[in-house]
Amino acid sequence: MINARRSLTQIFLFPTIIALIVAFGLVSALLGDGIWDTTSWIALAVPLAVTAFFACKNTR
Repeated sequence: MINARRSLTQIFLFPTIIALIVAFGLVSALLGDGIWDTTSWIALAVPLAVTAFFACKNTR
């Protein structure tokens, strides 16, 4: 096992970015129709895409 020391920024940067994208998606779903709906669907699909990516990556 490798003892790699990471800062709090390195640990929490990626989850924070995903959380901000999801929050944007939830707010855009409430704002209106049309482009806002499309934006919310894309933003809310980001965590699913990231999960699928890493799930497929770990099975190889």
